[in-house]
Amino acid sequence: MSLDLSAAGYRSSPHSFTYDWKTVVLYALGIGATRDELPYLYESKGPKVYPSFAVIPVFMALGDALAKTGGNLASVVHGGQIIRLHRPIPSEGTLETVATIEGIYDLRKMAQAVVKTTSTMNGEPCFETEWSILFRGEGGFGGDPPPKTETPSAAGAAQESVEQITSPEQALLYRLSGDLNPLHADPDFAALVGFPQGPILHGLCTYGYVARAVIQKYAGGDGDKLTELGVQFRKPVWPGEAIRTDMSRVDPSTIALSAYAGGRPDAVITNAWAKLSS
Repeated sequence: MSLDLSAAGYRSSPHSFTYDWKTVVLYALGIGATRDELPYLYESKGPKVYPSFAVIPVFMALGDALAKTGGNLASVVHGGQIIRLHRPIPSEGTLETVATIEGIYDLRKMAQAVVKTTSTMNGEPCFETEWSILFRGEGGFGGDPPPKTETPSAAGAAQESVEQITSPEQALLYRLSGDLNPLHADPDFAALVGFPQGPILHGLCTYGYVARAVIQKYAGGDGDKLTELGVQFRKPVWPGEAIRTDMSRVDPSTIALSAYAGGRPDAVITNAWAKLSS
């Protein structure tokens, strides 16, 4: 085992991310925004910022924390993602992010590192993220399992459903927001690591599509109302497939959801929820 279990509790130094309206518009296009969502795509209308953009400015701090684990970064799988917003994300500025390794857990065949980040702008809290990163082949070291958590769920058929198209070039566009893993661009590399069908869509791109679906159906298109979004990633999505997000209201502020792709019966996102402000 290459993981350094003593890394649990590590807190990174602050990492800065400076961006402008072009950065957030590129991100919106990367998660499939269309001209019907012009306030997110046109600087003269804002632009507004999709709350799921919170995953982008924290890459450097996240990478710092993952490097401290000592695990094989070539073996990682993104297991889950949560964002929590304190206020709408400004369309430009400099964010300061600190990452903390909350724990390293034993899943028998895999190990799980949970990394949380906190981002501020001008000293004021802006958002937090939580990453579940799985290290394949690193489990079985006799450590504790991750703490159990309960996620909102809804019984019965979905109350709302949104189907959104991805383009064959979607991953090539999304990667320009910072995740340059060749798995999402290079067919030869994808085949080498077990995806002979070709490069897969970034999980966080699918995450952005789900955020847009919730905002469309439950927030009247106003992303500022989405204050929390948590998911577990289950299956890959291939660029060009349609993503269907099924949603049900659990209580006035909470939506339970799941997502499917390419008409396949198995969900690509499960144990997922969104919280909305009034």
